Amino acid sequence: MTALVLAVFVVTYLGMAAGRWPGLAVDRTGIALLGALVLVVAGAMPAAEVAAAIDWPTLVILFGLMILSAQAAQAGLYDWCARRIAVTAAEPARLLALLIVVAGGLSMVLANDVVVFAMTPMLCAGLIGRGLDPRPFLIGLAGAANAGSAATLIGNPQNILIGQVGGLDFWAFVAACGVPALIGMVCVQLVVVRVWRGRWHLPAPGAVPEAPAVDRPALVKALAAAALLLVLFATDLPHTTGVLLVAGVLLVSRRMGTRTMLGMVDWHLLVLFAGLFVVTRALALTGLPAEAVAALAEMGLGPERLAVLAPLSLLGSNTIGNVPLVMLLLAVWPDLPPGTLYGLAALSTLAGNLFIVGSLANIITVERARAVGVRLGFAEHARCGVPMTLLSMAGAAVWLWASGHLTP
Repeated sequence: MTALVLAVFVVTYLGMAAGRWPGLAVDRTGIALLGALVLVVAGAMPAAEVAAAIDWPTLVILFGLMILSAQAAQAGLYDWCARRIAVTAAEPARLLALLIVVAGGLSMVLANDVVVFAMTPMLCAGLIGRGLDPRPFLIGLAGAANAGSAATLIGNPQNILIGQVGGLDFWAFVAACGVPALIGMVCVQLVVVRVWRGRWHLPAPGAVPEAPAVDRPALVKALAAAALLLVLFATDLPHTTGVLLVAGVLLVSRRMGTRTMLGMVDWHLLVLFAGLFVVTRALALTGLPAEAVAALAEMGLGPERLAVLAPLSLLGSNTIGNVPLVMLLLAVWPDLPPGTLYGLAALSTLAGNLFIVGSLANIITVERARAVGVRLGFAEHARCGVPMTLLSMAGAAVWLWASGHLTP
């Protein structure tokens, strides 16, 4: 049975790296779900233990944050921000800086994937209307959303998982990872400006999009809910309880139907998480991860070392993706101390900027831009992604070492 579990695990994570199985229209969510089903049907994961294998608090927090983001999207917050940035009277470099601050800031609270999904189309339309090439700004949008999301426990899915597994305090996490996030955002600005200098403009401008409608009462409700959530995270109330309380308040509405709100939840991501939880739990039950940990410890290769964690984060995030990577490392190295968890969160998130495939936010940005006629190629992204990732990870590594969270 161990051989079957190992084979399913390898095939599943190869699918995470490739994005789909060759010749089949099965994406990452389907791969994770099928892997879990094979293990359950084969008896490698007893059906009675499936529910215990899934980290339900993580899924609950993800669900609640999706409800909050849905409220903000329906209120028109993202479209308003994207258009306002695009039409601001400023030179391209300053415009990029404004975009990075807004996208990074929003991603700290409203999750990076949602931010780039909602902002990309309007941003492209506004920039084309000004005669500016959207591509450097799209790189800045995705890079800033990734970097900014590293600052908080709710900025991205992998941080949510790390926070739940480690029982981390919200504000202690901000104190540890806020600086690496800011370093990452600065690196995005410096690199994109350097690479795209003198190439900001299109041959001719397009039509400036009309100002989007903003539902002010709904926007006030979304902002108040976000503020309430941050306040609740500063108390001793469990994070899951706080998030569910805020989500419940948002679902009580006279203007937005429950079906509409729930329709904006990324159920595919929740199913992906559940499937991977089952697959990684099945591997843990074989005892192989424990043996691997013991072997690494004998060689002095522990996760508390930057020389181990940084390369793993960079390689893993740009092959299988940063969310599957974090799940895998938490299965291999259980009971990690807070300092190591801070390092894993910051480094795996910043590593996602290297290539388009490094994070879901990058992929979403590229696909949403393509839908409105803007094509951002792999090489174009990599010319900025590689230097800004290496610089930001180096800066984060220095901070994590200087603050005593990780050793060289």
